[in-house]
Amino acid sequence: MKTAVWLYLFLFVAFFDLHAQYPMLTPFAVSLGAAPSFIGLVMGMYSLTHLPGNLIAGIAVDRFGSRFFIAVSLVGAGILLLFQARVTDPWQLLYIRSISGFVLAFLSPACMSMLARLAKDHIHQGKLMAGNGLVHTIASVVSPAAGAYLAASIGFKQSFSVLGWVLLLTGFLSLWFVKEPARTPEEIAEFKKKPAPKLKPTETTEANVPKGFPWAIFSLPVGMACAQGILAFELPLRGNDAATIMSTGILFSVVSLGALVTLGLLFLNRYLPYNRTIIGVSLLAVCYYGLASGWPIPLLGLLFVIGMAKGVIFPAMTSFLLQLSGPTRYGRTFSILSISLSIGSFLGPVAAGAVRDHFSPYFLSFLALMISLALLFPRASYRANWNPRASIPPASGH
Repeated sequence: MKTAVWLYLFLFVAFFDLHAQYPMLTPFAVSLGAAPSFIGLVMGMYSLTHLPGNLIAGIAVDRFGSRFFIAVSLVGAGILLLFQARVTDPWQLLYIRSISGFVLAFLSPACMSMLARLAKDHIHQGKLMAGNGLVHTIASVVSPAAGAYLAASIGFKQSFSVLGWVLLLTGFLSLWFVKEPARTPEEIAEFKKKPAPKLKPTETTEANVPKGFPWAIFSLPVGMACAQGILAFELPLRGNDAATIMSTGILFSVVSLGALVTLGLLFLNRYLPYNRTIIGVSLLAVCYYGLASGWPIPLLGLLFVIGMAKGVIFPAMTSFLLQLSGPTRYGRTFSILSISLSIGSFLGPVAAGAVRDHFSPYFLSFLALMISLALLFPRASYRANWNPRASIPPASGH
């Protein structure tokens, strides 16, 4: 449990640094002379370059553990932020952000895999994932406003330098304080054994994804990340003066406050992840439709509810994946999750930059979420292996 506490502490610092850039990045790119479509490309390329990193991380984290990749991601991100503070044109910003996307692609699979391996059973897993979301959300509540204040007080470049040094220091400290959890006997046996002969249809192994794995569930992180990317693209495009940057930081903090409310309801982890996911995505889709249609509802209210929906969805989504996966595949499972999030995060800002002169990009958010809901039609496998008082279920489903 001590490792989890240290991991949460370093994750808080990392998330704080990363989210503090949200209200700064778009106006910084505008100050360099970037057009909205190019800004969408900058944000999208950051997510697109996640993909090769996610592919490598999935196998590497399962085989070599999480600690090294957590440290390297944080140190690398800090160095790149120091370089970002020195860019003088939009193309340099595009190059730096593209490399940052690859470097940070290792952080999420490594952290999520370590938390999953620290758990005693799938209820404990749900609590640890909710804890991760809670830390993430607390950081994101204060960091956008803090980042906006930094930018308004000392300027963009100095702010990036400060955040870069903080990440660099955090990465070095993680080598001393984050300890790799011991391998389970199942994991040791899985990595030592020779390639198994082809199995009969009735045979399964814990290392394999269950037969008939519902790959459609990965449409959910794609849709979620697409909608979130559009929101991150649209909110800062309200102006470039100090007052507007501050108000944008506050708007991002309101979203995080909403997520904090539902993430604190730990009793939700005892309900079926599929049901929680469907309810959360439905609520989120309605909110984005309201933003696109201009409903006579205060913006702060809609953003708060969007945050509440996200606070329900993300812990449910990770529990959902763990329910359908196995303990020797955590790195690969979260790698595919990160790939899906990267694809959505690439598509969202790029599409928003292309259509915002014709109609509200929030309609695209609504459409992406509704497609995800349609693909997540009920299946028997979504209830398999779920017992709120049982230990981690076998991946085979038996």
